[in-house]
Order: sequence, then C-alpha cells, then structure tokens
Amino acid sequence: MSAGTTNGHVPLLRAQGICKSFGPVQALRDVSITVDRGGVTCLLGDNGAGKSTLIKTLSGVTRPTRGELLLDGEPVSFRSPRDASAAGIATVYQDLGLVPIMSVYRNFVLGHEPLRGRGPFRRLDVAAAKHAAVEELAKIGIGIRDLNRPVVTMSGGERQCVAIARAAHFGAKVLILDEPTSALGVKEAAKVLKYVVEARKRGVGVVFITHNVAHALPVGDRFVVLNHGAVEATFKRGEVGRDELLTHMAGGAELAEFEAELEQLGLSDGEPPA
Repeated sequence: MSAGTTNGHVPLLRAQGICKSFGPVQALRDVSITVDRGGVTCLLGDNGAGKSTLIKTLSGVTRPTRGELLLDGEPVSFRSPRDASAAGIATVYQDLGLVPIMSVYRNFVLGHEPLRGRGPFRRLDVAAAKHAAVEELAKIGIGIRDLNRPVVTMSGGERQCVAIARAAHFGAKVLILDEPTSALGVKEAAKVLKYVVEARKRGVGVVFITHNVAHALPVGDRFVVLNHGAVEATFKRGEVGRDELLTHMAGGAELAEFEAELEQLGLSDGEPPA
C-alpha cells in the first residue's frame, strides 16, 4: 500500500508529515491532511495556528522543510505557484487576485484570454470571454447584467464568486479558498458557500480555510483543526458539533487550564476577587 493510499482509496491530494521551519521558528509540525475528489476539507484554527503557512506550502509559494505532497497518489514538488497551478491546484487568496478597475469579463479570463484572428491581428475574443463568465456564474445563480462594469463596483460576495468561478472554470482539480467568507455578511457568505457546494458536486476537491465554524459545518466533509502549527484534531462530517470544534480551536486542554486558573482567582463568573 503506497503512502498516499488509505484502505485502497487514493485521495486527490494528501499532505503527509509536513514540517516548515523559518530559522529557529517551527511554523508547521508534522501536519497531515487529506482532500478527496468531490470533498470539502475545512481547515480551521485561530490566528497563528499555521493555516497561512500550510496554504503556501500546498500552493507552491514555499517548500516544506520536511514531508511530502501527493497528487493522485503520486509525489509532487512545487517550486512555484505556477507549478502548482499547472498541476491543477488553484488558490484564491483573500485579496482575490482581481484587478479592481478592470471589467468583470476581463478579470474572469485574466491569464487565460481567448483570442481570435491570426498573427499580428490576434485579439481578445470578447464574445467568448463574456460567454464563459456568464455561463460559469449562472451555475450558482449569479446573474451580472453588465459584464463591462469594473469589479470594484461589485459586492464582496460577488467578487469572491468571480475569483472562485474563474479558478474552477479553468481546470482546477483542487481549489484552495483562503477565508472566503471572513468579511462578508450572511447573504453574501451564503453565495460563496453555495459555490463551494457546486464545486464539490463537480468533483473538485476543496480546501476551505476559515475560523468561522458556522460556515464550515454546513459544507465540510472533513474538519482539520490546527493549533500552534500542529494538527489538534481531525473529524469527518457527523463526528463533531459546533461546540466541540470551537473548543479544539481554542486549544482544548489550554482552554481548560486557563479556566481553572480563572476559578482559582475567583474570576470565572466575571466578578473581581474580594
């Protein structure tokens, strides 16, 4: 049985024993996560838990100090984000990678522009670009009347959906989403979560990074909690509830120890000691 196989099942993406050090600082310590085809792996943790470093390792921004990545069961090593993208791993960061003053359709095909004509007369195929944008966004019920409008005029949820739809449309097998709902209201977050579900239905493996348990639970198939650069706990859908996830995110034993200290100081009920 190979390193990337569990009971005969080969995950789409497997990070095995990932360690990452920056000088004396160990940002990741023996982290392992699995992403299945048509599955959503939610990566949760508080600030400083190691989520950003793991994202950068999966997407080719940085190379692990130790450990390996397996894609379709085969070891891979990315020297750059371009390598990861070519292998089918697309990452949508919080800044989205959109050009604010550029139109919706131009942003959608940015880097993958369809062209028409020959030689020096080749030019952007505007009709094909608009068709691709309309078709992909319609799959999650987002209809944009004016594709010529700058993305800066769109709502936060719509911009997120454009960035995510672009990544999925151009062949992503693994879609890594960095806190896609962090700055959104309830209705806007729902649009993004709907797209996550749509991507899962299409067989895309999704890594959903968030600190919002309420957003993770409805869409997640697997939940991995990071704490101080290590895996605090891993659960499958149905094995864990909101309160237990929050406890693990807060450090579990550390939180219990802190509460015990508060009790000793007479502060557990919020009242100052006498």
